[in-house]
Amino acid sequence: MKNLLKNVSFVILVLKMCFIFGQESTAQKRIIIDVGHGGKDTGAIGINNIQEKDVVLSIADAILRLNNSLENPLDIYLTRYSDTLISLSDRTKLAKALKADLFVSLHCNHSDNPDARGIEVYASRKQEKFSKASVFIGYQIERALCEAIGYESRGVKFANFQVLRETADYCPAILMELGFLSNVDEAQYLMRKENVLAIALSILKKL
Repeated sequence: MKNLLKNVSFVILVLKMCFIFGQESTAQKRIIIDVGHGGKDTGAIGINNIQEKDVVLSIADAILRLNNSLENPLDIYLTRYSDTLISLSDRTKLAKALKADLFVSLHCNHSDNPDARGIEVYASRKQEKFSKASVFIGYQIERALCEAIGYESRGVKFANFQVLRETADYCPAILMELGFLSNVDEAQYLMRKENVLAIALSILKKL
């Protein structure tokens, strides 16, 4: 894994240049970044007691900071900005109330198999109107992460998660599992601020 996770300083520079020069100035999307878990709901707990709720909040915060530094930032909202517990229904209600163009839910994985690794993306089969768009954006983000930081791809899959099910009627939506906290290499990777920044930039580039 250590050989696969590339030099992030070079990646950050290249991705930032590509994003700034490739961004369209006329189209401003409204995007909801759903920061998984929070408060008493820690989510997965991995190596060295790293907690899923903290990892995804750090990634979401980095996405927000990078976006706000752009000349033409996207219209991005988080479902939580601190260590608080927000119900699943309230998360999707926010997306509906703000008339989101895209809903992206951030999570980390866990497995009894310590060798399990990689990222995977989920979309809902019930999105008759937005299914293709959801799969496409999920594939684009996953591919960008795999190419930029060397993550192993576990593919784009379908699931009936509540946050996907309840956004199915009004915008494309995906749920991302950004590595396994039960995997020593991936957990340690996610503990480093520069790596969190690289992940955030890879996601932002494809929103």
